Amino acid sequence: MADDALKAKVEEALEQFRPVLQSEGGDMEFVGIDDENKVHVKLTGACEGCSMAVMTIKMGLETYVKNVCPEITEVVQDNAIENPNDFGELY
Repeated sequence: MADDALKAKVEEALEQFRPVLQSEGGDMEFVGIDDENKVHVKLTGACEGCSMAVMTIKMGLETYVKNVCPEITEVVQDNAIENPNDFGELY
């Protein structure tokens, strides 16, 4: 598990990025940092089932977090839809 200093830096970076998600009606929950220094988040609100969620995570949130915390290897969405074209359970 990540040390407290890294966790605090990541949480601060997530808070700084949060307004970007909120401006589109979404938000996120910080889940934690695993042993491979991957940050785990859950997208909520409009972001949860959005077809652009992967791009938001990889091109936006991950890029931002890795700039602030270079020791982070990846940001992953724990509640990602397995097949983004299969919305059967959402509707």
